Amino acid sequence: MRRYPILVTAAAAIVLTGCSPSAEEPVTGTTTTSTAAAETTPPAQPGEVPDGAVQVSPGGVTTGVGAPADATESGYGQACLAARAWFDQQRGTVEAYLQTVQAPGASGPGSFNIAWADLTPGQQAAVIMAAYAAANAECG
Repeated sequence: MRRYPILVTAAAAIVLTGCSPSAEEPVTGTTTTSTAAAETTPPAQPGEVPDGAVQVSPGGVTTGVGAPADATESGYGQACLAARAWFDQQRGTVEAYLQTVQAPGASGPGSFNIAWADLTPGQQAAVIMAAYAAANAECG
């Protein structure tokens, strides 16, 4: 399966709302991550997690990965919608959602139907980016 990096920009918002010119056109960029200080801290700016680094919250949840997000447009959209459905039902934090996605053996559309431990760093970055987009009601 061919994968494309995703960028959190107006272009990505257009893709997520179904106005993309083609699902085959790549959208490139980096991830949005959170700081590890507290659940209520807003996401860090792209590039604040050094390449190859992993950002972990005090609760042990991965909240940032220093890798470009790697997902197909449809996979990213499904991950965002799955996270949004969780937020609508649970009313929890992004960290709480990521904790469920990262639980051993858990897999579903929120993680491209792959267990967290089996995702590449780029796929993990895309899951985290989708979680923040969903929390901000930015998916279609």
